[in-house]
Amino acid sequence: MKTIKYLIISMLVMSLSNCLTSCDDDKYLEQNPETFYTTENIFSASSQVDQVLISIYSKIRYMWNNIPISHDYFNFKEKGTDMLDITYSKRGQSFSDYGLINADHQTFSVLWADFYTIIARANLAIYAAELPQISWSSASDKAYALAQARFFRAFAYKNLGELWGGVPIVTEPVTEPRYDFERTTRIETYQYAITEMEAILNDLPQTTASGGRIVRAAAQHNLSELYLAKGIQQAAEGDASGAQSSYSQSVKYASDVIDGGLYSLMTERFGTRATEEWMIIPIHPNGEAARPVVDTIMFPTNLYWDLFQTGNVDYQDGNRECIWAAQYDYQAFKTEDPESRLPYSQCYSPVLRDGSNNRIRSWLEDIGGFPNSHTTQNYYVRDSIWEGKFEEDLRNSSIVRRRRFKGNMEASPYYLKDIPWEIIWWEEGIDEARSMNQRNMCFPLSCKTTTDKYEGLADVNQYYQYLFRDDYIIRLPETILLRAEAKQRMGDKAGAASDVNMLRSRSQCGYLVTAADVDDNFNLILDERARELLYEECRWNTLLRMGGTVAVDRIRKYSYWPETKATLTFNYNLWPIPQSVIDVNKEIPMAQNPGWENR
Repeated sequence: MKTIKYLIISMLVMSLSNCLTSCDDDKYLEQNPETFYTTENIFSASSQVDQVLISIYSKIRYMWNNIPISHDYFNFKEKGTDMLDITYSKRGQSFSDYGLINADHQTFSVLWADFYTIIARANLAIYAAELPQISWSSASDKAYALAQARFFRAFAYKNLGELWGGVPIVTEPVTEPRYDFERTTRIETYQYAITEMEAILNDLPQTTASGGRIVRAAAQHNLSELYLAKGIQQAAEGDASGAQSSYSQSVKYASDVIDGGLYSLMTERFGTRATEEWMIIPIHPNGEAARPVVDTIMFPTNLYWDLFQTGNVDYQDGNRECIWAAQYDYQAFKTEDPESRLPYSQCYSPVLRDGSNNRIRSWLEDIGGFPNSHTTQNYYVRDSIWEGKFEEDLRNSSIVRRRRFKGNMEASPYYLKDIPWEIIWWEEGIDEARSMNQRNMCFPLSCKTTTDKYEGLADVNQYYQYLFRDDYIIRLPETILLRAEAKQRMGDKAGAASDVNMLRSRSQCGYLVTAADVDDNFNLILDERARELLYEECRWNTLLRMGGTVAVDRIRKYSYWPETKATLTFNYNLWPIPQSVIDVNKEIPMAQNPGWENR
């Protein structure tokens, strides 16, 4: 299944190794200027160009799936938005206290550098692919290598445009220090990425033999998002006709994926565990794995749960809604790739031992693994989007969002009984401030971030914190929601509702939305994205590309901790340009984004 091993070998080391193993003894002492490596002589084979591409896949996996367990990458995806916040024990890493957030914040400089690293590697791959000494097995292989590199470059600029607006466009390897980069406009940044994506469509395969590599639908999905983002910015600048044209293109590219015949929502049980009617989790007294199993807790399985099981994620596994997935493998982790693991159980599982330690304590499957809870779900994600007519939904089922936990502490009155959720979440008689600090550790457990079948436990028991399954970067439901939003912005609320209902019907929801539910503030779209894409989407990209005050309004409304409302006293719809970038670019002044000046 795995063609991408993510064993990133330095090209310099490879070239030096080739030299050392092929040297002529008689010429050993002769000076050879080729030992001074440059971009011209370091490449000798097309496989080295592919290593540069693999390093980009690895970089994206590192960022999207938070391999280093870094708060910069929690902040990048969802933390500090309207969905996730920080737990009490980690409030020093807050990304929602605007007394601490300014252009000097590390997250902005780290992510800015990450995206320009992707661009630099893509530029290097493009340059190297055209060197005369590089031999390709076929013209199509070379075209695909170039298409992947150009995709990554455009993908990076799409993210930069959504998060920071207009940014410097760099299209060649930079071989010496520069201090004169110029910002483009936000529309120009989007348009550059659009032009690149459209140019490579025919060089990207529709499918690949195994998972991980870019396919045409990944570019089409990004084109839908780019045209949508461009249209929003055009509308904000008063170009109504240009905006409508962009929205139309967004719908077109999304429809190419949705209606093209290759991709479809999974509407029936499938994959490695399709025949299992129940997920059965053992209960150990006092949460100690060495002690005997004294009970179990059982959850009925369903097709949405199937989407997140090992062996079910990739298109090649029969999953027709996977467009692009990062690759992970336990054997690769053990032998050659220590980054081949998802740290989600540690990062996103509730720390029940802190919030309800008199009733439940463990680091096993019964509480979702070995949790350290770097983020917490706010009330909006935990409760609000599932209330009333929105409650009946497979995505809110007991196995997808686990609210059932059995007590495993022998002294507890809830021993081997379901602990009432209100007891887990809130206990009468406890000091309110203390309970607030405890209950942020207790929230529903997502099937996206844990499993009942951890691998590697015979080797190292702390592998309860890792998952070894592939993970989505693009999944068809997001494409559908992009089209729904574009339709709404074109004035087609009925069409938007119909697209939303594609997801709601698949999730067997008790309520299907109507055009009347499609509100002008895009709450329906954003709520449905939260229901479908929690822990998957880059929520900051979504909120900021919408422009206006969408981001700050929702952050103020749904923030978990009171300091957010107290300190978010200004409006913004872009992140600040890192102050270090402004300072270094000394030959051409680089303007700071609105709202962040002098902060």
